[in-house]
Amino acid sequence: MSGWIGRKPTLLIFILIFVVGAALQTAADAGTRGLNMIYVGRVIAGLGVGAISAVCPAFVSECAPKEVRGRITGLFQIWVATGVMLSYFVNYGMSLHITTGPRVWRVPFGFQLVPGGIMAFGLIFAKESPRYLARSGKTEQALANLAYYRRSTVEDPEVRAEMAEIEATILEEREARAGLSFREAFLGPGQWIRFVIAFVIFLLQQFAGQNSVGYYAPRIFSSIGYTGTTPSFLASGVYGIVKVIATALFIFLGVEFFGRKWSLFWSAIWMGIFFYIVGALQKTHPPAVRTDDYVPPASKAMAGIIYMYCVAYSFGWGPLPWVYVSDIFPNRTRHYGLAFASATQWLFNFVISKITPTLVSKLGWKLFIMFATINILGMGTFALLIPETKGKSLEEMDIIFGSITAEARAKDITKAEHVVDDEVRHGPAPAGSSDQDVEKASISQRSK
Repeated sequence: MSGWIGRKPTLLIFILIFVVGAALQTAADAGTRGLNMIYVGRVIAGLGVGAISAVCPAFVSECAPKEVRGRITGLFQIWVATGVMLSYFVNYGMSLHITTGPRVWRVPFGFQLVPGGIMAFGLIFAKESPRYLARSGKTEQALANLAYYRRSTVEDPEVRAEMAEIEATILEEREARAGLSFREAFLGPGQWIRFVIAFVIFLLQQFAGQNSVGYYAPRIFSSIGYTGTTPSFLASGVYGIVKVIATALFIFLGVEFFGRKWSLFWSAIWMGIFFYIVGALQKTHPPAVRTDDYVPPASKAMAGIIYMYCVAYSFGWGPLPWVYVSDIFPNRTRHYGLAFASATQWLFNFVISKITPTLVSKLGWKLFIMFATINILGMGTFALLIPETKGKSLEEMDIIFGSITAEARAKDITKAEHVVDDEVRHGPAPAGSSDQDVEKASISQRSK
């Protein structure tokens, strides 16, 4: 849908869908009817969240300058971590102050409407993606929006050079993939490997162990000795705070300095080391069953190491999968790529949420050993195999993944610079004109 009507309208539509789902959950009463309303509301809100999580990174990456694209796209993960942290403290507050009655679910569900409303309000002031507009043949508007996002003017040589690179990429894609089919989108030159990377990176992210801790934090902390409602919920809230702070530090200070590839590698290595330590401590110092709120020293040590694991996750595998996947897809297939990545993430998110309670009960300390092994052998190895995308424009990804050579791209940029100049000077080509018609008209005008 975002490839047909634009990124901004698509986001507004799915925010509305999400708000409808959240409202149904909030309005649910006690009893079977209310439970059915919650189920329906969760499904509707899930459709909205799934689509938003696919379109948002694409929209942001298409508007951001390449020098800070990773940092800006990474804000997506900062806000995800912030939402998770707030959910922990909402649950903690509910466990202390409201334990019975409809408000037990109405307050947490109703809180969803706040970020949904903020996002809808903010989008009113956002402009459409320049790359989407360029693909739609609206070159003049695309150039104006690109200049707006670069805080410059349409006459700025750097803005016009970036616009020419965008136009060159679009011309290449149209010539190479006229009448793009799903088969060509997934299996065309330089395409299939990007979809493989998107699939594997989110598969590994979900099995890194963080979502098992995140979704079942009170239960995980109870398993290492934080018994009682207050200690387990409070430990979960602290975990959320650590995650937000660590993610923000990495996005603002580290992502553009360390790059994507090596951040993913060292993040995986340290995550594995910390989980091996937690597993070993739980094996050698199993927490005793208690009825009070006392937390043994070994349990405090395990909690501290889990917080260190969270920092390692937030310095790589937390924010970077979305940053990396938003980097690698070309304009014409970005909506396919981000939708595929989002579907992969939510599929394995669902899988890990279903199997974690069983794993905690059946494996005990071995659960941490399992995740640690996946971190080091799976995620660390994968990070070494993927190319670096730091400091590269979205248009350069075709060269990195072999869709076109650097020499051919340079020629196309030179040709596109003339096309952009002519379209801005003389207006866009008439509706229905082919790319060849545009190019011929441009050549004709320059020869006069």
